[in-house]
Amino acid sequence: MKLGLGIKFADFGDDILHYAAQLGVTHVVLHSPSFGERGFHEAPAMAETRSKIESFGLKWEAIENLPGDQWDDILRAGDRREQQMDGVCRTIENMGKVGVPILGYYFSISSVEGHWRAYDQGGGRGGCHIKSFDIDRMPERPDYPDAPVSVDEMWERLQWFLERAVPVAEAAGVKLAAHQDDPPIEMLRGTGRLLTSHDAMQRLIDLVPSPSNGLEFCQGTVAEMGTDTAVDAVRRFAGQGKIFYVHFRNVIGQFPRFDEVFIDEGDVDMFEAMTAYRDAGYDGVLIPDHCPVMHGTEGYRYRGMAFSLGYMRALLQVVDGVRAYQPRGEQ
Repeated sequence: MKLGLGIKFADFGDDILHYAAQLGVTHVVLHSPSFGERGFHEAPAMAETRSKIESFGLKWEAIENLPGDQWDDILRAGDRREQQMDGVCRTIENMGKVGVPILGYYFSISSVEGHWRAYDQGGGRGGCHIKSFDIDRMPERPDYPDAPVSVDEMWERLQWFLERAVPVAEAAGVKLAAHQDDPPIEMLRGTGRLLTSHDAMQRLIDLVPSPSNGLEFCQGTVAEMGTDTAVDAVRRFAGQGKIFYVHFRNVIGQFPRFDEVFIDEGDVDMFEAMTAYRDAGYDGVLIPDHCPVMHGTEGYRYRGMAFSLGYMRALLQVVDGVRAYQPRGEQ
């Protein structure tokens, strides 16, 4: 298994790459990048970014999330859906040419929202700032303009997308990795949501069977679902080879109320989880996610991320039986 770091494209540069390399990270996931303005990610700009990443001894594992203007009508079945689908297929083809193996995506109109606290009101260990959801404290927001959209309608739209994207991904050698719905609630702001249970994740996998169709496995979101445990889901989906990369995080509680906390204090036994990945044959990348904001942090939650990365690196060494430092003896 491999230690990775998710990097917001707005923060991408020498500083964050130095930080990653110094903490033992080997792989990078770029969040919401934009490569060109032609409605798809252009290969020359991606190749330049790959060279930059590799100059720090790192590997580029995935792109996570497409820009809204390349994606929104696919979600909404809008007038530009066919045009945007052509662009997504161009992006996938160019990823294959450049050697970026995974495209992570989130098939949800309402995306991640509804949390009453989002790193702005404390609440965590030692007064750190955390993210929290409580269905009774959800901020009041209007429905989306195209609401109502049922869960069944969203499944139809997802199938339309996968039937067109998966063959292109197979040909390009790229994997499509779907993120679970956070929070795992079936309707939010008048729009249906899909990956809110373990069985729903299986439904996505079975919808268009392919080595290129699988999961961006957000362990925290899966833990929030409150059905079988997150570790059960690791065994189920990693055992099928359907976990393409992992958001390795922890929570206290489950839907309809939960807090996103430090990696070492949540309800999921993280050693048991890491062992389950190993035993199921998972050999991909794990990245920290949704880390608390610690006192003195400036930009990108550096301190919370560093805590998670150190904890994850230690777990990986234990379950893989690897030592990070080999004494070279006297010179």
